[in-house]
Amino acid sequence: MNIVPEPLSLASRLAQDYIHHFERVSGFYGEDHRSEHGYAERVKWLDLSEDKRVQRKVLVDCLRTYNQLHNDHPAVHTSLQLLEQPGTVTMVGGQQSGLFTGPLLVIYKAITVIQAAREAEERLNRPVVPVFWIAGEDHDWDEVNHTFFLRQDQQISKIKLDAKDGLRTSVSYTGVVEEDWNLMLSELQTKLSDSEYKADILKLARDACNGSRGLSEAFAKLINRLFGKYGLILLDSADPGLRALEVPVFESLITHNETLGLSYQQAARDIKGLGYDVQADVSENGANLFYLHEGRRLLLYREGSVFSDRKGMVTLTEQELLRDLHAHPERFSNNVLTRPIMQDCLLPVLGTVLGPGEISYWAITRYAFADLGLQMPLIIPRMSFSIVDGTVHKLMEKYEISFEDVQNRLDKKRETWLASKDELNLEDRFSKTREQFEALYQPLIEDLGRMQSGLLKLGLTNKDKILEQMDYLLSKSRNALEQQHEAALAQWKRIEQTLLPEGKPQERVYNILEYMNRYGLNLVDSLMEIPYESSGIHRVVYV
Repeated sequence: MNIVPEPLSLASRLAQDYIHHFERVSGFYGEDHRSEHGYAERVKWLDLSEDKRVQRKVLVDCLRTYNQLHNDHPAVHTSLQLLEQPGTVTMVGGQQSGLFTGPLLVIYKAITVIQAAREAEERLNRPVVPVFWIAGEDHDWDEVNHTFFLRQDQQISKIKLDAKDGLRTSVSYTGVVEEDWNLMLSELQTKLSDSEYKADILKLARDACNGSRGLSEAFAKLINRLFGKYGLILLDSADPGLRALEVPVFESLITHNETLGLSYQQAARDIKGLGYDVQADVSENGANLFYLHEGRRLLLYREGSVFSDRKGMVTLTEQELLRDLHAHPERFSNNVLTRPIMQDCLLPVLGTVLGPGEISYWAITRYAFADLGLQMPLIIPRMSFSIVDGTVHKLMEKYEISFEDVQNRLDKKRETWLASKDELNLEDRFSKTREQFEALYQPLIEDLGRMQSGLLKLGLTNKDKILEQMDYLLSKSRNALEQQHEAALAQWKRIEQTLLPEGKPQERVYNILEYMNRYGLNLVDSLMEIPYESSGIHRVVYV
């Protein structure tokens, strides 16, 4: 593998400043992850705040039960044993449980979590265990129920899993039956190109789907197969066992709800005041909590001491909500603004690995951390990659296309290249013909108009029709030129579909199984060997 740093703009201006100019935005975050001082201060605070988190042994017992079911690897159990010991801290990153793990960025986040934990362990000379937070409580089914592959004809192919009941409930509570899994596996077999690794990839996917009650379980099993050997602990935020441990935290989120809401709103105003966009919805009177009612996950709002959803399906006073919390903790879940706080109350979080969008919305939570006597953890930018095979690399060299060209001006470069193949100089000749025609025809029309007024209108209409026909012939000529160079343009298309599918970075679209099918089951292990980089810079991996 050849690894080359290449700029790729994925972030909002706030996230870009966090990555490149921390001093401009330090007021919205905790310690600087680039400095030794930042690590030392965070560890010092974690050591002094053990009583602010769920008891280690109880937490580890819960995590052990979950991981024995879906992530049962000796290295994971070693990580759990370490986490049980005072002084051990964690590096955490999370994502929604996408179909077949979802886009590549999920894999890159897991890699970053593991590598950042290793680097921190060496830096601090104390155990740092990696934890992947599966956002199973999220209810956006349409965001996780599909994934994309690139067909041999350079068309993007989609596999989608439809929900049966249509309820707006947590992904981890959305059931998937065997028949639907079999349909997904059948589609996967069709979408994957034939290769020497295909049978093994299909078995990997089949083993993950078999017996899984939903996307989150299948996701956990696949992550286990890819990262279990590295000791990556898995946590499903919708795990009922875990939810029972979170009751005291939810109690604080409810009793301090008005204060927290004001802090979120103040942070949003401060962010806007510095000219940045606010990356998450900060609603006035938003409770920033979800409540599960008759299978539906409802976002709560607060009016005084009364909590209800927008449609009034649920209305509870603060005391009623607290009683329900103790009786049915599984009904409660976090939104994007309270999840960071929940994470910090469960785990001794040294650092959290975030993508560009997450870095932006975490800024909104800074003041809320302080409201509950907490401190924001170190924020580690997720590593970002684009994978380029030898064939595409050669095509880029052939047409003198840089990675930056693909991101910013590929269409223009392609048009310039095609124009260079135009031996008839079509654009220029058609343009001159139009000019000459108009120069000859316009005076004639005007003279005819003086002879009879009705002829002027008729002449102008006639001229427009002739010009329209010229444009039509030019369009047909362009099509003929493209057909003449169809094979070469298909190569341009391959470059674009590889690196910028649907106008998006590769890591936000394609699935890891596609690349494992090309390069082998050990691809993830090879990516794990890429040197760790915490700067947030994008890198191109030439394989």
